[in-house]
Amino acid sequence: MRPHFASMTGTTTRDHTPWWLVMIAGIAMFIVGVLLLISPGMTLLVLVQLLGAYWLVTGTLSFASLCLDRNQWGWKLVTGILGVLAGLLVLRDPLWSAFLVPVVLVIILAIEALIMGVAQIIHAFSGGGFGLAVLGILNIIFGLILLFNPLIGALVLPIILGIFAVIGGILAALRAFVSRPQAAHIQPPGAQPA
Repeated sequence: MRPHFASMTGTTTRDHTPWWLVMIAGIAMFIVGVLLLISPGMTLLVLVQLLGAYWLVTGTLSFASLCLDRNQWGWKLVTGILGVLAGLLVLRDPLWSAFLVPVVLVIILAIEALIMGVAQIIHAFSGGGFGLAVLGILNIIFGLILLFNPLIGALVLPIILGIFAVIGGILAALRAFVSRPQAAHIQPPGAQPA
C-alpha cells in the first residue's frame, strides 16, 4: 500500500506543475507586489473587490452544492450565507471594505500573536528555555500594539504584502526558469554526432 504523504526523509515525487505556469504565477505575483508598493491604496481596493467577488461566487456555489448533495448541509448552509453576505457587503461598499478588511485581518493577527505568546511562555516555564520566553513576551507586546492600534498595522500591511509578493514572484520565476526542460541539441542534417 502506498502512503498518502511523502516522508520528510524519503524521496518525494516530482511536482507535475508545468514550468510555464509557475513562471506566469511568479510574474503575476511580482506585478501585484510592485503595484502594492507603488500604489498601495488603489491596489488594495482592487484586491478587496476581487476578494468580494470570490466570496460571492463561493457562497453561491455552496448553495448549489447544498442542492446537489445533502452531506454536511449545515456547514454548506453557513458558508453559503456568510460567503454571499460578505461578498455583497464588500461589493456594495468598496471604500469601506478596502479599509475594514485589512483592519479585521490585523486584529485577527494580533489575537493570534497574543495566543502564541502565552503558549510560548507556558512552554518556556515547562522546560522550553529562556529564548522561548523572550519570544513569547515579544509576541505579546506585538499583539497588544496591533490590537490597540490596528490602523498602523492596516496601513503597513499592503507594503509588507508588496515586499513579500515581489520577493515571492522573483523566486517563483527563478524556480520556473531552473526547472524548465532543457532543449535537445539539434544538429544540421548530415552532421556527425559529437
